[in-house]
Amino acid sequence: MKMKLIYWISTGLVCLGYLGGAALYMLQHDMVAGLFGQLGYPVYLTYLLPVVKVLGPAAILSRFSVKLSDLAYAGMFYHLLLAFSAHMNSGVPGWQPALVMFAALLVSFFTQNAVRTPASPYAGTRWGTAS
Repeated sequence: MKMKLIYWISTGLVCLGYLGGAALYMLQHDMVAGLFGQLGYPVYLTYLLPVVKVLGPAAILSRFSVKLSDLAYAGMFYHLLLAFSAHMNSGVPGWQPALVMFAALLVSFFTQNAVRTPASPYAGTRWGTAS
C-alpha cells in the first residue's frame, strides 16, 4: 500500500504540473513567449510544448503502451533537465519547480513496476513490490 501511495502521489504531481504548464502556455502565451526569449529558446516551441505537455501525462496515466509510457518519461526527464539548466544559466527565476518536478518524475518512474502492469523493462524492481 505504501508503494502505491508513493507512486500515485509522485505521478499525480508530475501530471498536474505538466497539465498546469500546458494551461499556462495556452492562457498566458505572450508572457510565456517572453520568458522563452529570456531563456534563450525559440518562441515557436511555445506552440508545440502545450501539446506535448498534455500527451506525456496521457501516455503515462493510460499506460496504453509500456514503450510509449517509457518514452513519455524519457521526454519529461530531458525536458525538466533542460528547464532546470536554462533557468539556472539565465538567472531567470523558476528553477525550483523544475527541480521538484524532476525529483517527482524519478520517484514515479522507479516505483511504477511495483504498482503497474505490465512492467517497464527499464524501471527495475529494486523498489519493492506492491502491497
